[in-house]
Amino acid sequence: MGKATKPLPVKLVVGCISRENGLLQKALQPLTRAFGDIDYQSAPIPFTFTNYYEKEFGKDLTRTFISFNPLILPEKLPRVKIFTNSLEATLAQQGRRCINIDPGYLTLAKFVLASTKDYAHRIYLGKGIYAETTLLFKKDSFQPWEWTYPDYRTQAYIEIFNRIREIYSQQVKDKKVKV
Repeated sequence: MGKATKPLPVKLVVGCISRENGLLQKALQPLTRAFGDIDYQSAPIPFTFTNYYEKEFGKDLTRTFISFNPLILPEKLPRVKIFTNSLEATLAQQGRRCINIDPGYLTLAKFVLASTKDYAHRIYLGKGIYAETTLLFKKDSFQPWEWTYPDYRTQAYIEIFNRIREIYSQQVKDKKVKV
């Protein structure tokens, strides 16, 4: 019989999709108040993989990934997702969202994305939130699963997650956390 152990703290990452850089800037202040200083921010990447958000947000969307310096416990993910959903509602204009803020966490072995939608490959965490292992780390890089969204399969995204993993790996070493 295995013995239950406490998990390692994880690296909080959010992906923000919007049309206007100003909306991202408006979101950063409450995000950093809630989760701490940013230690990585990607350049905006054109979001051209689906038109899912166009009706709500308009065209010419970009996604920016942000990671936060303080590590969190993985069980905090539902609260983080509820907070980001609330922030999206706060930043809405005329009753319509203007920004999508998708939180997840990164470990040395995987990237887990939070969702409010159930599906066969998602696990219920509580409070209406599900988790999906979106990427796995194998052979010195993140790799997609068969269910991984098309944008998360791209080399640009993989490079971002590999870079964030390097930051996280150094944090784990510096804190002398057992892996």
